[in-house]
Amino acid sequence: MAGTLHILEQTIHARRAADRETSYVAKLTAKGRRKIAQKLGEEATETVIAALTEDKAALTGEAADLIFHLLVLLADCDVALDDVLAELDRREGVSGITEKASRKE
Repeated sequence: MAGTLHILEQTIHARRAADRETSYVAKLTAKGRRKIAQKLGEEATETVIAALTEDKAALTGEAADLIFHLLVLLADCDVALDDVLAELDRREGVSGITEKASRKE
């Protein structure tokens, strides 16, 4: 799975500066971070709706869209997938309740 995500991350980085007429990533990136974040939010909502309708095929597609748009946003913010994975590794074995309580709010 991580291999697939790393390949996708590389593809997104390569396409950010591509021709906006032929690359969705370039077109979305040109619209700015606010639009990328808005699109991520839309995909999150669509993922929730698919989950609530219990349509596994729709949920699978929406989850893929959600992850894709998250990677586009991370690229725009110059946050590497490896940094996110390292944070998940850091949290491994720690109760979610404990982890959340340890954050500085």
